[in-house]
Amino acid sequence: MRQHNQIGDMLCSLTLYLALKKKYPEALITLVAAKTNYEIPFFDINPYLDRVIIFDKSSLKTIIRFIKTLRDRKYQIGVVPSTIVLSRTSHIINLLSGAKYRIGVKSIDSNENNSHKYLNIKSDFFWKGKHQSIRNLEVIEQINCHLTKEEIDSIRMNLSGADVSFAKDFLSSTIPDKKRKIIAIHPGAGKEINIWAAKNFIELVKKLNNNYSIYILITSGWTDDRIVKPICTSLQDEKIEYTILNNLPVKKLGAILSLVDLYITNDTGTMHIAGYSNAKMISLFGPTNPNEWASTGNNQKYIKSADSNINNITVNEVFLLAETFLSNTKS
Repeated sequence: MRQHNQIGDMLCSLTLYLALKKKYPEALITLVAAKTNYEIPFFDINPYLDRVIIFDKSSLKTIIRFIKTLRDRKYQIGVVPSTIVLSRTSHIINLLSGAKYRIGVKSIDSNENNSHKYLNIKSDFFWKGKHQSIRNLEVIEQINCHLTKEEIDSIRMNLSGADVSFAKDFLSSTIPDKKRKIIAIHPGAGKEINIWAAKNFIELVKKLNNNYSIYILITSGWTDDRIVKPICTSLQDEKIEYTILNNLPVKKLGAILSLVDLYITNDTGTMHIAGYSNAKMISLFGPTNPNEWASTGNNQKYIKSADSNINNITVNEVFLLAETFLSNTKS
C-alpha cells in the first residue's frame, strides 16, 4: 500500500519487491496506489508487479468498487512501507485486504505511528539520513526478506533489447557526428524549490560549448515548458544544437540516458530513471537530503547547496564536476 507513487518513489522501493521475490519467487504482488492526475507506467518501472489497483476515493461508488476488487484475491502478506509519510488510509486498506500478516512501522525516529494498531508485524525504525531504498528494504526485512549489497547495487531499469536499439538509432540519426559529446539536461522539476534557475542552465551550457564539442538533449515533462522555452531561445541565439525529449516513455528515456556522455538534472523523477538506467549523471539538490534520495552508482555524483536554496549552487561548481566526466575529449 503506497500513497506516494511518483516515479522516484516507486523506483526507490524496488529493493522491497526484489527482496520479496527472492524469498518467495512464486509470489504474486499487488500494488495498491493512490490516484494521480497523470498515468504512471507502473509495470515499466517495477518488473516485480503482477497487479495494480488504484484507490479512487472520489465517490462512495468508486470506494465500494475498489474494496470489492481488493478482496477478490486472498492475500497472505500486506505491507505499508511508510518510508515517506504515515498514512492512516493505507493502514485501513491493508486491514481490509484480509492479509494475515500486516507489516509496517511502529515508529520513525521516535515518532509513533498512530496507525500501528492495524499492524501485527512492526518495529521502531531510525531513518534520518538513510536512503529510501534502504528504508523500503528494512521494512520487509522484518519477515526475513534480505538482499546483499551486490543485489541492491545490481537493481536496474528493465530495459529490453528493443529499448536499447531505439536509443542507439535515435542518437545516431539525431547526432551523426560521433566525435561530439552528448550532454542531456533536465531543467524542470515537480517542485519549484527543486529547480535550478534557467539562467544557470543557459550559462552552464554556454560554458560547456566553449570548452567541448557538444550536442544538447533537453528532457522535459508535462509542466516544464515555462523553464525549457527560455533555454531553447538562448541556445538558438548561440547556435548551439539541441533536441527536446518531451514526455518519452520511461524505458525509452532510460535507454537514451544510459548512452549519453553526461546527464545534468534537478532532483526530480527523471533523476531516478537515469540512476536506475546506469547513466553518467550529476544531480542538483536544494532542500532535499541527497543521502535519502540521490542515485548511488559509481558514475553518479551530486551537488548539494550549502543551505536549502538550490540556486546557491554555482555554475562553476557544476562545470568543474562535469569536466571530470568530459575532460578526456576536449575540442
